[in-house]
Formats: sequence, structure tokens, C-alpha cells
Amino acid sequence: MLNRRSFLAAGAAGLAVAGLARALHEPGPPDAARLRPDPEGLFDLPEGFSYSVLSRTGQRMDDGLLTPGRFDGMGAFAGPGGRTILVRNHEYWPHQDGGAFGANDELLTPAVRARLFDASDPVQKGGTTTLVLNRTGTAVERAHLSLAGTTRNCAGGTTPWGSWLSCEEPKRSNGRITDGHGWVFEVPARAAGLVEPVPLKAMGRFNHEAAIVHPRTGVAYLTEDHEAGLFYRFLPNRRGRLAAGGRLQALAVDGLPTTANRDRSWPVGSARKARWIDLDGVESPDDDLRDRGAAKGATRFVRGEGLAIDADGAVWFTCTEGGANAKGQVFGYRPGRFEGQAGEAGDPGELVLFVEPNDLALLDMPDNLTVAPGGGLVICEDGGGDQYLRLVTPQGRIRTIGRNAHPAKAELAGVCFAPDGRTMFVNVYSPGMTLAIRGPWERLAA
Repeated sequence: MLNRRSFLAAGAAGLAVAGLARALHEPGPPDAARLRPDPEGLFDLPEGFSYSVLSRTGQRMDDGLLTPGRFDGMGAFAGPGGRTILVRNHEYWPHQDGGAFGANDELLTPAVRARLFDASDPVQKGGTTTLVLNRTGTAVERAHLSLAGTTRNCAGGTTPWGSWLSCEEPKRSNGRITDGHGWVFEVPARAAGLVEPVPLKAMGRFNHEAAIVHPRTGVAYLTEDHEAGLFYRFLPNRRGRLAAGGRLQALAVDGLPTTANRDRSWPVGSARKARWIDLDGVESPDDDLRDRGAAKGATRFVRGEGLAIDADGAVWFTCTEGGANAKGQVFGYRPGRFEGQAGEAGDPGELVLFVEPNDLALLDMPDNLTVAPGGGLVICEDGGGDQYLRLVTPQGRIRTIGRNAHPAKAELAGVCFAPDGRTMFVNVYSPGMTLAIRGPWERLAA
């Protein structure tokens, strides 16, 4: 299992260096050829695995609105009676077609408009939809719009109390955020309709990608999709109440201004001590939070993307264009013993460079990720050409477990597992589709 023991091994002895060395010299994942071609031309999987399509762009939902497109980040939650609930992001700008309200927004009622975060024109078409699935996780019992009035909702993450954090990437011009957005919003998974779009301003305003709350400490971690972004954490004033405010900080590794590793000076599998720097002016209308953080000593990350937390509390995240060849990295962060508590300053965490293949045949621009029930990390790609689902085993070996076979070759996103671990869900960004995939997941990390 990918857990605290393996993470500690990474810091102490260079986890998976041998396995990664082998992988780096292979021409490509040998198991890619073992995927079975899908006769429907949608998604190729290994022998013993199958998928069903749960949802597509344009389908009428139970609230009368249309399923928006541009499927991105997604979380899975336990629902009533053994059901699974999915909350899914839609990454829309106002001018783009295909939102929930139909052509020319004819389905946008006055009641819905009154609840939007920004009720002025143009209509912000981003947001989230919620799917309530049956007990097997293979069919939708109910679907509805759950967040509206937001923009470019990219990724996000889950909270221990059963809500989804939906993150915005704002519109910028001449060094300023120009559309009033760039926040994190909270969507309770069991909400039966639209929730009030309340921006969690203390969690900062920047080019948000993902946000996730640590189940043990209540601390939130956040990534930034920017070539000079930071890695953040949010210490809430009240555990479980993000809207009650808190402190935003950025991670710093002394002597390391950037993790880009273009000169390969950071060996894969090695760890470095990390500390946290307080940030101020976090509402940042000038979009300069990352620069002010770096000026105080925070370390840069090249396009931070997906976030996941394993069963032993290690935090894993991707950098889509990090590495010597800008093909992507996977980092792990082990929180300090007193993370988020009064003594946390005296016990720094550790940051490990877990994966950096520098070869698009192995991993091409890693994006969303999740922890697999049988061990390892499942990672969505957002590169060029074919888009794969990769599994990084606890030993650092990269395996191929799925391929988007649709001719549009859009990125994969929103990968997550049902609470019982039997079903994996993943989005095809465009044309928007959510798939439920079942099979012997415990075999994959073997």
C-alpha cells in the first residue's frame, strides 16, 4: 500500500529508485499494448475490466436543466442506502456554448439568476452537477445542478464532512484578476438542489486548481495551476468550518526556489525538509499572491494540479509541466507531527519527489489523481495525442490501465473511487462523459 511506511522509506532510503531507473529506460509502458480495444470506440481497458457511461453533455437533468459539458474534477461520496454521490466540476467561461441553461440561456429562470454569485451579465456558466447513483454505482438515479454563477471550475477536492470544494481559475488581464472570481466554493454532496455560491475568500484568490481537507488534522491543501505557482495550506479557525476564516500559508524548501528540476539536481525518490510561510493580502486583486509568497521564501511549483491523501495521511500532488523535460512530476508531502496545531513550527514536514519520468511514453502531463484501493496512485493525463490513465505503483513503476479511445482525444479528469473501492469513476473532458469502471482493482498494484 502507498502509506506512511512507504513514504518514510522514500525519505530515508530513496523509495523506488531502482524501479524508476528501470522504468526510465523502457521505451514505454509495456502493458499499454495489453489494453483491449473497445468495440464502441470510447475507452480501452485491461482484460477483466468494463465500463458504463453514466452521464453525457446535453442530457436533461431532473431539475429541467441540461447537463453542462467540459467535465473536469470530481469527488465521490457515500450516499443514503448504500448509494454513491458524485459531485462534478464544469470548466466554462461565460462566452462558451454548452452550459446548463441551454442556447441563449433560455432555461435560466429568475429564481436561479437570483442565486448566482454574479447575477450581472455575462452569465457565469461554470459550476457543479451532482449525480446520485444506484447501489452498484452503474446508473444515475438523480442528477441536478448544484453550483452556478461561478467560472472555469477546474478541479477541487473532498472534505471529511462530505462536501466538495470546487475551485475557480479566474480571468486575468494586465496582471490583474478582471472577473471578480478566483475562489474556492463548498458544495455539500447531499444538497438536493442549488447551493448558495459563497466564496471562501480566506482560502486565497489565485489560479486555483485543487483543494482537499486532511481528515486527521482538518488542514486544507491547495495547488495552483500556474507555471510559477505555489503549494498552499489553509489552517481554519474552526475545524470543519472553512467559511469561518483562517490562515493561508505557502510551502518553502530552503535553498530550493523552484521544484522544476530542469537541471536534474533533485534525485527522484529523495526528500527534503519543508516549512510553511504565512501569507497576507490573500484576496489578491492584482494576482500577485504567488510572487509575494516567493519573495518571502516560498518554493515555486510548475503548474500544480491534482491532490489526493492516502490512508496514512501523506498528501500527493502532480505538477503538470515540472521536470527536466517538462513532462510532469508527482510529489508527496508528509505532514509534520503537529501539522495545523500549536507546535507545528517545530516539526517540519517532508517533501519527496516521487515520480519524474521525463518521457511522455511513460507519463505525459499528469493532472488529476487519486489513491487506488489496491495501492498506488491513479493519474489522468492532459498531454498531446492519446490520453491514458496511468497507475504509479508504491514502488514507483508506471503502468497503463486505460485509454481514451474517442477520436477527439480529450483529456481525462476527475478520477475517483466509490467509498467501497469497487467502482472507479473518470471524466472525459469533451465531449463530456462520466464513466463508471469496474474490475479487479486489487490486482493492478501487484
